[in-house]
Amino acid sequence: MKIKLFTVPNIITLCNLLCGCLSIVASLVVGDITLAFIFVVASAVCDFFDGFTARLLKQYSDIGVQLDSLADMVSFGVAPAAAMYCLANQSPALFDLSAVTAHTIVYVPFIMAAFSALRLAKFNIDDSQHNSFEGLPTPANALFCLSFAYTVVEKGLTVEVEWIALISLIMAALLVSPIRMFSFKLKSFGWRENKSLYIFLALSAVAICLLGVYSVPAIIVLYIVISTIGWILCKK
Repeated sequence: MKIKLFTVPNIITLCNLLCGCLSIVASLVVGDITLAFIFVVASAVCDFFDGFTARLLKQYSDIGVQLDSLADMVSFGVAPAAAMYCLANQSPALFDLSAVTAHTIVYVPFIMAAFSALRLAKFNIDDSQHNSFEGLPTPANALFCLSFAYTVVEKGLTVEVEWIALISLIMAALLVSPIRMFSFKLKSFGWRENKSLYIFLALSAVAICLLGVYSVPAIIVLYIVISTIGWILCKK
């Protein structure tokens, strides 16, 4: 069987992977959260365009599907965990804890990496996630974690290390939760079929106008809240 490795979509996916690697290096080696955030945003852009390009050029392949998940695991699984780990290590409150507690709690964010692997593996074999997602998509989790860390650093905020660990656990749980999250794929432009998306986009636009880049964490939380409310109403 002849396998074509270097297609245009696969090259874009590899760019996603490389940006994810650089984000991890920025967090763990350089200690630069801002740079780590920029690289994850670049990964998210590549993640969008590899699928778009595959559809445009009709270059679908099984290797492309597998490669996409492997790249996402690095960029949207390990990179956000590394950023939250870096943020936890910078917390002034860390020095008030005992050595054992401190050396344990800072590693909690890496649970997100493990749960991201579960999320991606489930997505690959679940045929029900074409029009919506079950659980929080890994790119959304990564953008939340990196933008949250970026906001804390740029604004000079102080966040207790326990809160960083708790946020990491909540995000990890959302990755594998049964909550149906709406996708951005439109089958039509009707209000009834897309009301959650339209409400989300309108509120997101307001948040961006008011807060700029610092609105990203709030936008991801808004996405989770609107999706959860829609999921609950559909179940009822």
